[in-house]
Amino acid sequence: MSHDHTPPKIRFPHFLEKFPEVEMPVTLGENTHLEFSKVNDPLPDLMVEQFIMAWEDTLRDEFTEYIACFQIAKVKEFHAVVYWRAGLMDYRYILMTYTKQGEYIDHKVIAGTYSDGEKVTLSVATIEEDWTINVASGQNEGEDADYDAEGSTVFSMELMPDGTIEHVI
Repeated sequence: MSHDHTPPKIRFPHFLEKFPEVEMPVTLGENTHLEFSKVNDPLPDLMVEQFIMAWEDTLRDEFTEYIACFQIAKVKEFHAVVYWRAGLMDYRYILMTYTKQGEYIDHKVIAGTYSDGEKVTLSVATIEEDWTINVASGQNEGEDADYDAEGSTVFSMELMPDGTIEHVI
């Protein structure tokens, strides 16, 4: 009798259930994750391994937590979910898209707060009803420096009908 120690596969619909459908527009700011973490538990490790880590470009450590935020409502051709990745001095909202069958299409960091050791970057995103994602990003130096709106940059991304996420010029 052989013992198979591979972890059980999680079905994609079970993963999607963690992401409540939300009508747009939605704004993701510095503390929005607190609202989500009140209602959504951190994603189980197996789900993170299977549906997120395969595509993420960062290594996971024991300090990193993944919290399901929401699924964009009224998306017909694919699934679009937003999750919050919390690490040490690195908090990001990530939009990830999948086919109806659960195959990866694309992902982009759309908002968050992170530090390179010297500067703190804060990005706030609003996902509009037409799937345009408007991002305002600014930096400050040091612990108590005020956020400088003058130095902020604004750009847009768009969630395309095929599920890819494009920067808009």
